[in-house]
Amino acid sequence: MRKLLLIAVVVPLVLAAGWYYFSARRLPFYGPRYHEYAYITNGKSNTVTVIDLTNDPVKGFTVVKTLQVGADPTGLAANPKRNEIYVVNTGSSNVSVIDAEQNKVVDSIGVQGRPYFIDVSPDGHRAYVANSGSDNVSVLDLDHRAVVATLHVGRSPGLARVSPDGSTVVVTNRADNSVSIIDAAHLVVRSAINLCIHPEDVAILRDSSKAFISCSGSGQVASVELRKNNVKNQVANAQPNTNNVENDRLLALLDVGKSPVSLALKPDGGELIAFNFEAGSISIVETAANEVSGSYLVGNEPSRGVVSADNSRLYISNFGSNNIAVYDVDLGKIVAYLSVGTHPDALALSENQNYLLVLDSGSGDLAIIQKRTPKKKFEPSEYSLLTIIPVGMQPNQIVVKSFLATKLLEGR
Repeated sequence: MRKLLLIAVVVPLVLAAGWYYFSARRLPFYGPRYHEYAYITNGKSNTVTVIDLTNDPVKGFTVVKTLQVGADPTGLAANPKRNEIYVVNTGSSNVSVIDAEQNKVVDSIGVQGRPYFIDVSPDGHRAYVANSGSDNVSVLDLDHRAVVATLHVGRSPGLARVSPDGSTVVVTNRADNSVSIIDAAHLVVRSAINLCIHPEDVAILRDSSKAFISCSGSGQVASVELRKNNVKNQVANAQPNTNNVENDRLLALLDVGKSPVSLALKPDGGELIAFNFEAGSISIVETAANEVSGSYLVGNEPSRGVVSADNSRLYISNFGSNNIAVYDVDLGKIVAYLSVGTHPDALALSENQNYLLVLDSGSGDLAIIQKRTPKKKFEPSEYSLLTIIPVGMQPNQIVVKSFLATKLLEGR
């Protein structure tokens, strides 16, 4: 009887210990200096939610801070070279600076009317803010947290995207049906190009040679060659090149689906995906040939998407279907639909690519989807909704920042 009792007690303990051991081995090791956070702008709450993504086996994913920022925060960007996050406050026309190591708002930079978007240069020294209410772009010196230039562009600029080499900034002027192209070295508008109706999003190839612009009003994607000739002459004349003979030029207008509101570029740069909101489809653009290779129905009102680092998976937020479509890039088809909250919109992937973060703009929460790696080569990946975390009212944008803390090394 004692042997049976001993077995009854010991075996569960051994099994539990074994489960803990193998589970712990599967978890990535995070030293005390490593941090990974998701930052979310909540437009109607005037806050930024900070979520710890280090996947502590005890605590799980937790909200570590809710930061008060300016009025109606929308755009968001992380500095690639320093541990800072930048928040565009549309209602108060300023940019809040968050120290990611302290998760604390440490400064505010005034810009101009109704900013919506911010992008940071690859070297981490500058940021560009499109001010839709004042028809200009604010250039920020992030070292000194100050505005160093204000450049006039077209009407109602919605977005200013920096090229991967940091030399060029492409600005979409929604009311002018045009783009303004800024030379970042000289801080001048070097080109103004008429495109198509209501330009929205911008994607730039890794070699910075070409930009693609989605035009939601005409159901098109524009391909623009980015060139840098004769900028010194333009600096002397202080005028943009409007004939586009020796500078940037429109290469092609590609017909996609109705209302392409956003773009996603594969990490290898070979293909571009346009998300056609009103058509319920995506269109695949071959970037080298400037050709649309196909369009595919994916769900109701697809709004945004993100491609995995290995180019194998495209995750699509179906705003009107309240789900995420998982598109297999190699197979060219949807392999899974994942239910989330109301009106999913912005997406992000964790650093290890195992977690997909989905902002539900209607229900004010963050859905976290886990991807399990298959054990066998041809076994399909498994996805499961891991958790839903309440954030704030009308979440707009999300960015993930992973880094090694420096202030621990300094003893602070």
